[in-house]
Amino acid sequence: MDVFRTDRIRNVVLLGHGGAGKTSLAEAMAYLSGMTSRLGKVTDGNTVSDYDKEEIKRKFSITTSVVPVEWGKVKINVLDTPGYFDFVGEVEEAVAAADAAIIVVSGKSGIQVGTQKAWELCEKYNLPRMFFVTEMDIDDVSYRQVVEDLTELYGKKIAPLHMPIREDGKFVGYVNIVKQAGRRYIERGQKKECEVPEYLQEYLEKYHETLMESVAEISEEFMDRYFAGEEFSVAEVSAALKTNISDGSMIPVCMGSTINIQGVANLLDDICGYFPSPDQKTCAGMNTKTNEIYQADYDFTKAKSAYVFKTIVDPFLGKYSLIKVCSGVIKGDDTLYNTGKETEEKLNKLYVLEGSKPIEVPELHAGDIGAIAKLNTVATGDTLSAKTTPILYGKTEISVPYTYKRYKTVNKGDEDKVSQALAKMMQEDLTLKAVNDSQNHQSLLYGIGEQHLDIVVSKLKERYKVDIVLSEPRVPFKETIRKKADVEYKYKKQSGGHGQYGHVKMTFEPSGDLETPYVFEQTVVGGAVPKNYFPAVEKGIQESVLKGPVAAYPVVGVKATLYDGSYHPVDSSEMAFKTAAIQAFKKGFMEASPILLEPIVSMKVSVPDRYTGDVMGDLNKRRGRVLGMNPDTAHKGNTIVEADVPMLSIYGYSTDLRSMTGGSGLFSYEFARYEQAPSDIQEREIEARAKAEED
Repeated sequence: MDVFRTDRIRNVVLLGHGGAGKTSLAEAMAYLSGMTSRLGKVTDGNTVSDYDKEEIKRKFSITTSVVPVEWGKVKINVLDTPGYFDFVGEVEEAVAAADAAIIVVSGKSGIQVGTQKAWELCEKYNLPRMFFVTEMDIDDVSYRQVVEDLTELYGKKIAPLHMPIREDGKFVGYVNIVKQAGRRYIERGQKKECEVPEYLQEYLEKYHETLMESVAEISEEFMDRYFAGEEFSVAEVSAALKTNISDGSMIPVCMGSTINIQGVANLLDDICGYFPSPDQKTCAGMNTKTNEIYQADYDFTKAKSAYVFKTIVDPFLGKYSLIKVCSGVIKGDDTLYNTGKETEEKLNKLYVLEGSKPIEVPELHAGDIGAIAKLNTVATGDTLSAKTTPILYGKTEISVPYTYKRYKTVNKGDEDKVSQALAKMMQEDLTLKAVNDSQNHQSLLYGIGEQHLDIVVSKLKERYKVDIVLSEPRVPFKETIRKKADVEYKYKKQSGGHGQYGHVKMTFEPSGDLETPYVFEQTVVGGAVPKNYFPAVEKGIQESVLKGPVAAYPVVGVKATLYDGSYHPVDSSEMAFKTAAIQAFKKGFMEASPILLEPIVSMKVSVPDRYTGDVMGDLNKRRGRVLGMNPDTAHKGNTIVEADVPMLSIYGYSTDLRSMTGGSGLFSYEFARYEQAPSDIQEREIEARAKAEED
């Protein structure tokens, strides 16, 4: 592949709902540009961007892939992202590396939740964008309806550039609204001029007028000409469109059929003509040597720097760090400085990836996207730069995983293999977290949703040849007491020679501090228990609070006071007093009204206003206490419902919220405190725990 200057690069991310046709569009672009010699299909599992075995098996995208398309003298780095919400981390990484977006809308399904989420991401990252309506080859698809729905959602900035021409229900051509001229398709992206059908004249005038109003707003001179009834030239309109699309004041709508390669050439032309090259965007980091802001701005004349926006770790492909060059020109034999980790990295070779296929290139200019192999210490979010000008770029904000399950290896002895495989997968996927919950003797896997976790299990089996099973995790209950108990325990054992003797009198009562397992005090007078045995008594308490006598959960909030006892000058030992303290604890704890405490989380659920009633009703069923509602400023038209919910009730919430809200709901939570569990929950837990201990 050729080396491209910054002004001849476009970085475009494909966004949209799952199944809208993003991968098929990327495939059509690759085929039309000559990058591939055949048109792959998602259903056949032979597309450039869906190369992972899981993607081929499931017939949808799981990871973001790069498809570099050459169109004319421009290189378009197409970032094909997953549409399913479980893989949002992949989308966020791609959006952070892109300079513009195509939001793909299924003509058949129309505006979906994924369409609106894509728009919100573009708003967050201030990305210029276009809509591309697919499936125009299907007879009953209404392009006009999609345009009207988009206009209703996003206002006057929606501006269709084309309209479909149909004959006998078939999609045969389009009207170019800028040129007010018809085009009929011939073959593979080819077309010829034709008349604008009579039935389209009314809509052509309407859409053309909207475009002209937008052009007129560019300057006072244009406004005067517009009111004077002057026509703008095609060149003037195109220049105005480029300005308006780049600053986001106009969002064009295009359309076509990816199966028949119709409308794809127009889209590629529009990407090259209307979307900004990287040097028209800003990009700033921190020079760690001078502590000053470094304006990289994709300037190829400045010191070298690049941001690692994604990592691929594959047992067959190896490890690739995907970079976006932020300044300078990076060459294959460079040695770069990892600013955050303060290590030097020798590059060896530079690549551009065509899906899974690495193509070696000698250099990458500012603004370009490429890959570096085998940088073992480099991770997603790292900055590489010249050591003389050490730059640090801010890390991409990635969604936090809140869905979790317990996992166990199927085969004993596979624990290390699973741990190593998950470590590699977590380098690739920042929304995957493996956590060892030692307190509850369980290993936990966190992801964005249940489908995400299911695919992790499949990948472990397919890629790394290890099996795990997922199950419902144990909730970390705790035990405490509500009353005071006064107990005495004498540990006496005689078995020939020295015996064992330890005698304690103790009180156990609530300490009032549920953050601390226990408080130990002694008020012994007259040497009834010698001082040198006090630590042994405390050690007994220390061991006892690890597994409480009620259901073997950790104990909190207990005050233990040793006030009396006795000893034997020969038979007493530290071991005897420790054992006496352990037995006294068990007895005293059970006599002091023991209870189970359950963890409570503070939850925030963001949903479109029409679902707030359903969500609040569901939270009540989960024993949640709704605390209030606030408008969600980050998601227009959404309300944030705040509630305190028992952790026991949030298992499976991700799936339930999606089905309740059609996928539009978002939630987050954090641990708040412990509260007394209701009696039925306590009984159930004690019974389950006793059974588990027997097993």
